Amino acid sequence: MSLPARDLAVAWRRVSCQNTTSSATSTYSQSDVPTGTPLPGNYVGPLRPQVHFSPPQGFMNDPNGMFLDADGLYHLYYQYNPTDVVAGNQHWGHATSRDLYYWTNQQIALFPGGPNEGIFSGSAVVDVNNTSGFFPNQTNGVVAIYTLNTPERQTQDIAYSYDGGYTFIKYENNPVIPSNSTQFRDPKVFWHAPTEHWVMVIAYCVDFEIGIFTSPNLIDWTPTSNFTRHGTLGLQYECPNLVEMPMDGSNSTMWLLWISINPGAPLGGSITEYFPGTFNGTHFAAVDAATRLTDFAKDNYAGQFFGGIPGGQNQISINWASNWQYTNVVPTGDEGWRSVMSLPRENYLTNLTRIGYALISKPYNISRVVESELAYNSSLGNGTVFVDYSSVPSGALYFEANVTGLADSSSVDGSVNFTFTSSSTGESISGGTFLASGDIWLNRGNTRWENPYFTDKFSATGLYDGAGAWRISGVVDRSIVEVFLNDGELSASSVFFPSAPLDQMVLSVKGINEITTTSVGVWALSSSWLEQGGVNGTVVGNITERGNPTVARGVKSFQ
Repeated sequence: MSLPARDLAVAWRRVSCQNTTSSATSTYSQSDVPTGTPLPGNYVGPLRPQVHFSPPQGFMNDPNGMFLDADGLYHLYYQYNPTDVVAGNQHWGHATSRDLYYWTNQQIALFPGGPNEGIFSGSAVVDVNNTSGFFPNQTNGVVAIYTLNTPERQTQDIAYSYDGGYTFIKYENNPVIPSNSTQFRDPKVFWHAPTEHWVMVIAYCVDFEIGIFTSPNLIDWTPTSNFTRHGTLGLQYECPNLVEMPMDGSNSTMWLLWISINPGAPLGGSITEYFPGTFNGTHFAAVDAATRLTDFAKDNYAGQFFGGIPGGQNQISINWASNWQYTNVVPTGDEGWRSVMSLPRENYLTNLTRIGYALISKPYNISRVVESELAYNSSLGNGTVFVDYSSVPSGALYFEANVTGLADSSSVDGSVNFTFTSSSTGESISGGTFLASGDIWLNRGNTRWENPYFTDKFSATGLYDGAGAWRISGVVDRSIVEVFLNDGELSASSVFFPSAPLDQMVLSVKGINEITTTSVGVWALSSSWLEQGGVNGTVVGNITERGNPTVARGVKSFQ
């Protein structure tokens, strides 16, 4: 991750952490940042999403260290400034979930070591076989690998956790990868079983290189290869991922290298691109030279895949749903927080007609938060569905429209369009798809927040593959919309900021061929955050004794 320079001079206090197998180590925290307890957050504001993750207060950006533990609990860490609603003062925030929708805010996991340090992006792994030597009597020890940022350099450090990832002790012999560069960051680490070693991918940012390192123990690292100057360069590479995932229609897997670029995205600011290919434990080779983007809108960056999911299964990702061009000034700061994560996404690779290799990215198990059906018509044909959802507490909806019975390309005609509107102000967001051209579009321009970089219209083009169906679906959640074409062949993530809540939806189908059938549905989504809040909407998070989590009143237990 990259940040603008800012004054980090603050009052600091020293906190000692004891560990049972080594001498005392130290961490630091600011006087106004709590240790050992999560920060509370108010989740009732009109712009606060209810099925997406956002921080309790302060500023959040890149997801970090995501993994699924042996007990089925998902851990999400994230770049976090707990003292302001702008980027800087980097800690690792932490939240956990059983289903990736109902989150529990945990205490801050990693703190900088002084006023000129930042805990930048990285990853976390479960060291099941104790390769590090930190965990002689357990199989659930967690090692965090992160970039320590100072004005002079960026180095790669590690910290270890005896309690499953809630509290960490910094390794006394850090850094594990020294550096004199200020542009060397964002390590992503995973275990490569065929070669029985750990692998790290990391960005040499302004050199447009992804370095690949290996290690037997998470401490001693050896550089093995570089992946250099592929795709859209922008002005720097950041936040790489290398992950094995299924190839649709076969029993084989492929590898995918994921690189975020900022600034310099085609639409401005930040975006993520990906490269399918092969990996032998030390070298990655892309299948071709094509540039493939993860999103056709502007708010999808620095995503991470959860560790702990076998390569033969569909992989799960979460992305930061913002853009560095305007993230520090969006109006959610008036509610005491800034930035939101994308929906959890289910991912696999496929081979699309004419296009070739493509990443499928669609909502993961959205049925988990479906609360009630608001509208459904299995044979709408050419028609319109109107939904008043002003009484839905979450203000969040899932919708889909399926055109089936298509034959050859001559039958592919018509359009499906949607509009979400505020009944009090007339503000709206809208989108849709034209079947004949394959175009999908999204417009957030009819809301009243303006910024010179806040591009308002987006589009992309898909191709009909002759399979007889065309589908558009999406989730709208107070101040973020995510739209998907054909089960995730294309997707768009976009924040928006109306001055009053959107509360009405119109979904219309026009010009569809008479031999086809159109089914549409709209569902209200439940709110994980409203269920956790007290009488004033404040979510207190998980009150934890180290290694023995307990949950405060009103908060869902993850036990």
